[in-house]
Amino acid sequence: MPPISDARAVILGCSGTTLTPEETTFFRDVRPWGFILFKRNIGTPDAVRALTASLRETVGRSEAPILIDQEGGRVQRMGPPHWPKYPSGRRVGVLPLDLARLGARLMAHDLAEVGINVDCAPMLDVPVAGSDDIVGDRAFGTDAEAVIATGRAVAEGLMAGGVLPVIKHMPGHGRATCDSHLALPEVAADRAQLADSDFRPFRALADLPLAMSAHVVFTAIDPERPATLSPTVIREIVRERIGFDGLLMTDDLSMHALQGPFRARAEAAFAAGIDVVLHCNGRMDEMRGVVEGTPWLSGEAARRAQAALARLTAPEPFDIAEARARFEAALAVA
Repeated sequence: MPPISDARAVILGCSGTTLTPEETTFFRDVRPWGFILFKRNIGTPDAVRALTASLRETVGRSEAPILIDQEGGRVQRMGPPHWPKYPSGRRVGVLPLDLARLGARLMAHDLAEVGINVDCAPMLDVPVAGSDDIVGDRAFGTDAEAVIATGRAVAEGLMAGGVLPVIKHMPGHGRATCDSHLALPEVAADRAQLADSDFRPFRALADLPLAMSAHVVFTAIDPERPATLSPTVIREIVRERIGFDGLLMTDDLSMHALQGPFRARAEAAFAAGIDVVLHCNGRMDEMRGVVEGTPWLSGEAARRAQAALARLTAPEPFDIAEARARFEAALAVA
């Protein structure tokens, strides 16, 4: 694979099922490293296929990452009538591991067929009693070891289908008592508690290529800044304690957990040690601000981005009809 060049350290969304002329010009000028799709972008399979091709054409890179949140349950951007409904993380977490892997392999097939090569899954957060339901049934369980086992199976299933997984929300969103889409959560657990539970799944899966940060303040580590914007969390916890050397992207910069102008949000994330920023809602005014604060990919960030894309492989041979029938039959009796 040729080296990444002329790519900006940002992943951006778009407004609809086709690109507007303004978006096409903007993406050609900005040259984001990748893109992310949401339900507003999903039409028929042919329409999604055409959209992913159009996005890649704007940046001139056939391998440009195109992401989606396809966990199953209540976070599934591609669903009926064109794609199956997949079970929630909680339900996947009680399945035998071979079935958890099979479900992810089926999901990867759906994504790869329409040109999507990155899934923002598995979610490795470990919820605790009293935490906000933003994690809830999206989690594979309330025990770190169970989350590790199922998370590994899901990641393997995605990669077998030619789709890169993104582990999230590093270093852990499970203790948050509010939804970071709406407000900034603060977690008061001490470092020992966090290391014993929250950090463990990320440490166990630190060999995976991509991760997404948490917009959560860990008061025992950095009482002033959420993990996404904290040099202390990213250096001491993500890179050293967890040992993650893959590409670290932010969660969505437009979430209300973060405040201030979008240029400043992006600049603070890069100053903290983030590799790539993510902006999801497709609003042009916000994207322009993010881009103003975003550098071109270079140095360690470029190395990590290249290493992540090098993990993409052609899907393993797969009898889709047989596998889907087997998965659905297993769910019916589980």
